[in-house]
Amino acid sequence: MRLWSIHPSQLDARGLVALWREALLAQAVLRGETSGYRCHPQLSRFQSQTSPTGYIAEYLKAVHVESVERGYRFNASKIGQERTSGLIEVTHGQLAFEWQHLMAKLATRAPELHAQQHELTPRIHTLFKAIPGAIETWERP
Repeated sequence: MRLWSIHPSQLDARGLVALWREALLAQAVLRGETSGYRCHPQLSRFQSQTSPTGYIAEYLKAVHVESVERGYRFNASKIGQERTSGLIEVTHGQLAFEWQHLMAKLATRAPELHAQQHELTPRIHTLFKAIPGAIETWERP
């Protein structure tokens, strides 16, 4: 499971579809609707919030917005009704780690997108706020 801190607009088609599916799985886990993945490290930043299901719903909303902009038909009714107005902090080190990870993936599966983006600075997902720091403690490099 990879719940990117990077804005979904910087993912390739395959990455965006995978993100949608994985975030829906994360939502099910946070709702207690599945027995698997409950201790997955990617979920800890949502689980530590006052409304984990509200935060994952906001996360999914941003992924859905990107899908609509690309002309995809992701089913918005799958997004939970919970909402929140807060932001989750993510470290600059985590963003840099994820960017390198994404660039490595794009180099092999979407070389043209890699060529367009490898010199760019990563955009942050709208749910997050960047703060100074190293890779997050929950990350498994």
